[in-house]
Amino acid sequence: MARNVAATEAMVDAPVDTVYGYIADMREHHPRFLPPAFSDFQVESGGVGAGTVTRFKMTAGGRTRQYRMNVAEPEPGRVLTESDMDSSAVTTFTVSPQDGASLVRIATAWDGATGIGGFFERMFAPRVLRSIYADELKRLDAYAREHRSS
Repeated sequence: MARNVAATEAMVDAPVDTVYGYIADMREHHPRFLPPAFSDFQVESGGVGAGTVTRFKMTAGGRTRQYRMNVAEPEPGRVLTESDMDSSAVTTFTVSPQDGASLVRIATAWDGATGIGGFFERMFAPRVLRSIYADELKRLDAYAREHRSS
């Protein structure tokens, strides 16, 4: 079984602590910059950082799948992970300082399917996810800029 990875990174015009706070706050901030590929976002427990459990649907490549994620903070203030409780998928958000702004990387890794289905998954899923994550990062940057001016 091959391990698949899809990753995208972009600059966000806000300090690391602000950006990380937006990502970690699943109740007030994170849902506000999710792209349309995500729907029915709900917080089951917690709400900010480690121990939070969320549920949402994600539509990618014409398929919609339900996720139930457990949030951890391997490096609080810098790295946050969301681990799907029903699969091997783990999404990692990494926020690094860059001259008063933040470099944000979103990466998802999962165990791929085998056979011809696995071949197509390896060919197309990472590209589709990279596009969704690029949209999310643009929205996060716009959200950070909007909240800075308010």
